[in-house]
Amino acid sequence: MPLSDDQPRTRTRLPVGEQSSPTSNHRQTRPLRALLAVLAVVTLLVVAIAVANRVAPGTSTGSDGSSADRAGPGTGAGPAPSGDQPVGTTVNGIPTGYAHTEPGAQSAATNYAVAIGSADMFRTDSRHGIVATIADPGALAGLQSRLDQGFGGDTATRYGLDAQGRAPKGLTFVSRTVPVGTKSTGYSEGDAKVEVWCTGLTGLAGERSVQPVTTNWFTLTLSLHWTGSDWKLTDYTSRQGPAPVPADQQAATADEITGAVQQFGGFRFAR
Repeated sequence: MPLSDDQPRTRTRLPVGEQSSPTSNHRQTRPLRALLAVLAVVTLLVVAIAVANRVAPGTSTGSDGSSADRAGPGTGAGPAPSGDQPVGTTVNGIPTGYAHTEPGAQSAATNYAVAIGSADMFRTDSRHGIVATIADPGALAGLQSRLDQGFGGDTATRYGLDAQGRAPKGLTFVSRTVPVGTKSTGYSEGDAKVEVWCTGLTGLAGERSVQPVTTNWFTLTLSLHWTGSDWKLTDYTSRQGPAPVPADQQAATADEITGAVQQFGGFRFAR
């Protein structure tokens, strides 16, 4: 018997708009699975990179599992520090007593470059003390004559210094050499030749200065001889560069430079 309009009806099927579609359920599941797969791959890549970076190419791992801080071949970092302890003695403020090795010769050349580029070289008495400390006895007289000509007389006058290498009252004379790197161009048991790439500061710091402090880049080539107890200087040459592109940086004021020179001491260097 057919049901009348006023009798309750029982629906055995949903209306077409409300029925679930098996096809749409499959379409929703596939993007979710794809997303999960991508996330899994990304996670694996991140883990792999982290593991690889713990022991990067060009480093060696010690017996305790720690990586040694040494540049390997092809890294572009240049020679790594030797790991030898710095020298423990000084004469006239200059480190002495270097190892009879190629790194020892590089260390000697680097420290001698700092001494040769210091403001003390513009004063006769301190210059003679520096040269006597770093020079090979057989080359002492010749080096002393060359350096007297290079740092005295006209050179001192050009920087506004008097005959004793003193700056005008109220001004501070600056001459500092900062080694950037070294390389050996010749080595034997008795002799070594080392190039030291440097940057330097030179000039008069102060408000009335007509010779403001400037920077320059140069390379010193030092010839050394093993005297039986230390590496000593026999000859040197200098050339300009290589100089990097200067940064777009505002120059400091005269007061700032003077304060920096007076407050920041220089360094000794040893590989």
